[in-house]
Amino acid sequence: MYLFNFLLMLNSLALLLLSLLILFFLFSILRKSYIIYINNNNITTPTTTYGPISYPIIGCLVSFYENRRRLLHWYTDLVLCSPTSTVVVKRLGALRTIVTANPTNVEYILKTNFPNFPKGESFTEILGDLLGCGIFNMDGELWSTQRKLASHEFSTRSLREFVVKTLEEEVSERLIPLLENAAQNDTVLDLQDLLKRFAFDTICKVALGHDPCCLDTSRPVPSLFRAFDTAAEISAKRSTSTVALLWKMKRFFRFGSEKKLRDAIEIVHESVSEIITKKRKLILEDENKGGGDMLSRFLMAGHDDEVVRDMVISFVMAGRDTTSAAMTWLFWLLSQNSKAEKLLLNEVNRSCSNSNNVALNYDSLQEMSFLKACLCESMRLYPPVSWDSKHAANDDVLPDGTVVKKGDRVTYFPYGMGRLEELWGENCGEFKPERWLLEDDETGRVLKAVSPFKFPVFQAGPRVCLGKEMAFTQMKYVVASVLKRFEIRPVCLDQPVFVPLLTAHMAGGLRVSVRNRSK
Repeated sequence: MYLFNFLLMLNSLALLLLSLLILFFLFSILRKSYIIYINNNNITTPTTTYGPISYPIIGCLVSFYENRRRLLHWYTDLVLCSPTSTVVVKRLGALRTIVTANPTNVEYILKTNFPNFPKGESFTEILGDLLGCGIFNMDGELWSTQRKLASHEFSTRSLREFVVKTLEEEVSERLIPLLENAAQNDTVLDLQDLLKRFAFDTICKVALGHDPCCLDTSRPVPSLFRAFDTAAEISAKRSTSTVALLWKMKRFFRFGSEKKLRDAIEIVHESVSEIITKKRKLILEDENKGGGDMLSRFLMAGHDDEVVRDMVISFVMAGRDTTSAAMTWLFWLLSQNSKAEKLLLNEVNRSCSNSNNVALNYDSLQEMSFLKACLCESMRLYPPVSWDSKHAANDDVLPDGTVVKKGDRVTYFPYGMGRLEELWGENCGEFKPERWLLEDDETGRVLKAVSPFKFPVFQAGPRVCLGKEMAFTQMKYVVASVLKRFEIRPVCLDQPVFVPLLTAHMAGGLRVSVRNRSK
């Protein structure tokens, strides 16, 4: 009986897929005929200004399907053509979506009317299997409670000191020796992969008090590292599925990518739960054995294991690839802009104790204004999180007049915002760190105060990233340490491809040669 029902459901799925293919074929023909008619009769179509061409019932499903492999650039083209930098996307099988690159709208969504734009069930369903009830996947009271707890821990001086100490160990004992070896042996490295491993080691030490040893090339790649990669990639692809029903059915039957996702999530949950069990045992024996990591702090605050597990998984997810992505793009941008690299190197040298050692601490890192400007400029052009969505709890109207209906997905779009001339000027497509500075001379530079709603790479309002300063500290430490000692040069001169998943990355990595600056 079970086999019969299973075959019946497979037959229904096959019929559904066949019907969708026929629809795509018919409406593709209709769309092409319609475009030919418009072009032949010199008819302008106002809908292309405010969003993609839509049809009854299916909406813009055909256009979405045609652009499914370049959604980032498709959305960018749409918002750049809109007079309000906002478009409405409607398609069969998906929520009505509003995509905005308008800072006034962004402020309204993230701050002014924050209660009306929670993550929403649609978002939490996509990431819920992985993140559970973690802070980045929750709304309401559960989010508020976790936010207060995490906010307190992030503000402590002891955690800041623990982060800097962790960076010092990871950079001096692992990252620098690997780069030194590559320089001596003229070896080509994938810098993106190296920085991802570094970031994963660092965030695991800070969040879990656990060292996965990803930068130890004598060991196999840790299963936890691979599982996080797989889970993040497949979870992200859920949100870009042409029809959400397809991934939901794959999840129900546990086949294909959804089976891989389930297996990866089991590894993540089991590994983190095992770390928690060992950590709790250490704390029960002696609180001082716990260490300065966030897991120890949460456990000593009296929270149960499942809540703590979901919280620390969220922090690992947030910190594992965001900083590495930003640094990867910055190293590439610097290799294309020798003037900026020279100015940055001069600043690093001034902040270091002598020419042979990089004696960095928290205070010296805060003095590096040009380095922060370079990081901000890199993230403006290539934001680690290229878009982020909320879901309207009630009907609303955005400041630019866009009507929002209850249940709509409302997406603010940092990648598109970084390409708006009205926000950044005619040279918005160029790498210009000085746009972040009030002064630009040899004696000192002062950073401009830029609205977080114009540059929302760390979100803004009540959900602003708690780890923002920690992220800047890590990125400054790594970039200064590497730049001081080495010249990093890409071996391929082609423009890298920006790939937006949960965290954006560079397609194919960044293969580089490494040379000692002293030589």
